[in-house]
Amino acid sequence: MPFVDDDIEVRARGTTDWEVLKPIRYHGRDEGFIVHAGFETDFASVPRGLVWLIPKYGKFTRAAILHDFLWAQCRKGRFNWFDADGIFRRAMREDEVPFAHRWLMWGAVRLAAVRHVPSEPFAHGVAQSVLFVVVAGLGAAFVAVPFVVVTAWLVLFWLLQLPLFAVSRLRHRDAPTPPPRPRLLFKMG
Repeated sequence: MPFVDDDIEVRARGTTDWEVLKPIRYHGRDEGFIVHAGFETDFASVPRGLVWLIPKYGKFTRAAILHDFLWAQCRKGRFNWFDADGIFRRAMREDEVPFAHRWLMWGAVRLAAVRHVPSEPFAHGVAQSVLFVVVAGLGAAFVAVPFVVVTAWLVLFWLLQLPLFAVSRLRHRDAPTPPPRPRLLFKMG
C-alpha cells in the first residue's frame, strides 16, 4: 500500500481545521511525499450543503490530507495542479474508496482547480476533458435525482394530507377542549 502508515494523528485547530501531529508518508508511482507534522488541513473540502452526500472524512481521509498538502505545494509553484488531483484519485483508489465516490470527488477538485486557478487548463487533452464533463454531469445527476424524488414525494404527501387535515378539523371543531394536564417539574439536585 502506498501510504506507509495506517494511522493518522490530528488535533483540532478550530471548528474546521486540523493539525497533523504525525507525518503521513505516501509513495507514489514516481516519487514520495511526506506531509509533515504541523501541516493544517480541513480534510475533504466539501461545501456544507453537500456533507450529507460526501462527508468531510472517511476512507479517503489520508488522500484528502495528501491532496491539501499537494495543493499547498501548487500554490507555491512547486507542483502541478493536475498532477496533484491525479495523485488524489490514485490514493483514493489505493485506499479502496468506491469508484463512484472517488470519481465524484476527483471531478469536484478538478472543477475547483479550474475555478480557482486561472492558469490551470480545463484538463489535459480532449479525452480527459470529455471524461471530466461526464464525471461532473454524473455528480450533478447524483445530487439532483434524489432531490427531485424527495421533493416530489413531499409534494404528493402534502397534497394527500391536506384534504384529510381539513376533514379532521371540521369533524373536531365542536369537540370539547380537554382539561390541561398537570406539568411535571424535575429538579436536578
